[in-house]
Amino acid sequence: MEKILRKATERTPYTAFDPDAHRLVLQGESYPEDAAAFFGPLQQALRDYVAGLGDAPFVVDLELNYFNSSSAKALMNMFMLLEQAAAAGRDIRINWRYHPDDDTMEEFGQDFAEDFHHATFTLCPSLDD
Repeated sequence: MEKILRKATERTPYTAFDPDAHRLVLQGESYPEDAAAFFGPLQQALRDYVAGLGDAPFVVDLELNYFNSSSAKALMNMFMLLEQAAAAGRDIRINWRYHPDDDTMEEFGQDFAEDFHHATFTLCPSLDD
């Protein structure tokens, strides 16, 4: 399985999916013109990856400053896939990073966290300024 590495743009987050390192990172802002085109390949890669995931923990680090409703839907779809994998016994860990002064992103993280019962979802104030 190949890595996915995309530089951040004005409308899309930095994206690094490394199946060998068992890690996904999304950082920045997410309001692509076509969320399905942006997130679709990543979601397919995750589907393929979790189907073959063994005992290694898979870690997702998210640090988004802003996202629109279509990105929220794509994130939710990704989270549902990861929660299903965790329900099947996979070790899935999601770190929702937010700036300590950003109440909105903290609240979004809290809302997403409510949907997890098997994966570990951790709210993490960012250390970076």
